[in-house]
Amino acid sequence: MAKKILLVEDEQLMIDLLKRKLTQEGYEISVAKDGIEGLEKMREIKPDLILLDIVMPRMGGFEVMEEMIKEEELKKIPVIVISNSGQPVELDRAKQLGAKDWLIKTDFDPQEVVEKVVKQIGR
Repeated sequence: MAKKILLVEDEQLMIDLLKRKLTQEGYEISVAKDGIEGLEKMREIKPDLILLDIVMPRMGGFEVMEEMIKEEELKKIPVIVISNSGQPVELDRAKQLGAKDWLIKTDFDPQEVVEKVVKQIGR
């Protein structure tokens, strides 16, 4: 059975790129376009991994991670943060909230995403 990844991202270009690449690699991808929808989908589909944007409408990535920590089921799910800036203060906060890894939007290629995903949950 395919491993499930929830992509919580509001930029359509990133969604299309990541969804195509990860689907080709055999993962089952679900998408949420903001943090509130992301939390609902986490509870519903129980993904194996979450790719989480930081800056989103309604609820951002840090708030999502703060909510995840409060729920036994959700806090076990590995999170890879997708960030626009990669500022050390942002990455430190993500790590404190339990992020396993991160990607900088301006500076990654789809193969790097696959490698980080495989490192966290295998194929």
